[in-house]
Amino acid sequence: MDLNELLRPEAVIANLKANSKKQALQELAERASEICGETERDIFDTLLQRERLGSTGVGNGIAIPHGKIVNLDGLHGLFARLDKPIEFDSLDDQPVDLIFVLLAPEGAGADHLKALARVARLLRNNEIASKLRATTDATALYSILTHPQASPNAA
Repeated sequence: MDLNELLRPEAVIANLKANSKKQALQELAERASEICGETERDIFDTLLQRERLGSTGVGNGIAIPHGKIVNLDGLHGLFARLDKPIEFDSLDDQPVDLIFVLLAPEGAGADHLKALARVARLLRNNEIASKLRATTDATALYSILTHPQASPNAA
């Protein structure tokens, strides 16, 4: 699965300003609502509920908040590079500055897991993560995320 199937150019935020995990999730839910057509409240509640099960901060400054929404029409991704790192209760206790939100329909099953694994492999690639951190232009970020060299075996 290529990220250009999940991520549209308008779903990339180059300099998200947030002071907390909750604020970041709120801002991301607002943008995701515009992209996928679901209510901001439903998206925020879904992401928050998932965080209560355990942090989606996977380490190395990366978080992958995700969840399933009943009437969603397909998989949707949203990427944000934070203006400054925030506390996210990550597995390695490090602050987060790269967030990829993944939303899936209730019945997505394996597709949701495959997309989640694809995003995790990509963002764990140190070279790609460094490029994302060094870029403040949304178009360039989208290009880095969806470029064919960002292959699953690059991690």
